[in-house]
Amino acid sequence: MIDRYLLRYFLAVVDQGNFSRAALHCRVSQPTLSVGIAKLEAELGRALFLRTNRRVELTAAGTRFAGHARRIEAEFAEAERDVTTDIDATPLRLGIVATLPGERIEAALAAARRATATERLEVVEGPLRTLLPLLDRGRIDALLGPTGSDPRRRRILFEEGYGMALPLDHPLAGRSAIEAQEVAAEPMIVRRHCEALAETSRHFTARGVRPFMAARTTSDERALAYVRAGLGITVMPMCYAGSGVAVVPLTGFHPTRAIGVLIEDERAMRVEGSEAYRAFVAAINRSES
Repeated sequence: MIDRYLLRYFLAVVDQGNFSRAALHCRVSQPTLSVGIAKLEAELGRALFLRTNRRVELTAAGTRFAGHARRIEAEFAEAERDVTTDIDATPLRLGIVATLPGERIEAALAAARRATATERLEVVEGPLRTLLPLLDRGRIDALLGPTGSDPRRRRILFEEGYGMALPLDHPLAGRSAIEAQEVAAEPMIVRRHCEALAETSRHFTARGVRPFMAARTTSDERALAYVRAGLGITVMPMCYAGSGVAVVPLTGFHPTRAIGVLIEDERAMRVEGSEAYRAFVAAINRSES
């Protein structure tokens, strides 16, 4: 019989990309985790990882085992919830990608709370790359954020492009579009969690624009504060317009994102039957219209 902690060690290596980060994630030492993986491989009689100095990759057997491991871990988690928590008290766990405006999330959560007095809500915030594994493992019930081409059950709420976020009193704030060269002398704010960060860098570099970086942040609320204060300007999704800034399209810059909800099929009936969830999604849609 395979112990559950070995499955968790294995999935941590898969999700974190190497043994040292996996050990930190599991709150054990790296030697302890390595011994656990070796024990798991011995029990299965197959090597699960190809180890090099730079990275760790799954073997063919490891790839096959990963799907089983995720399903087993999800069943473990579901069993724990069923045994330790009353059904009526089980919280609805919403994963919310950090690159969505706080004002919209506030309004949607308030609507969800007004919709029901009995359901509890739990919010988990982070970048998409962190939340997707949590959805896979059943740690969250639904994920709100850029859905891309994810094969899970999807409901697209709205689609949008990106533009340059400027203070409302900026000379270019009233324009319908801006050329990259027009802001070449402006200090910029780097949004480290931006899904279009690589495209943004290529867009400006291709046009010979290499601005001074006045700040780097993982917080969009902080980025907005920097813009409003006049520290610099930055590229943001169009949904941030109205947060005390103007968001003006960049000529020739065409990345888009589809914001929606992802739900695993086995949890879809419970999630979509939740009054809090339905009110939350309806409020996000209203804020877009």
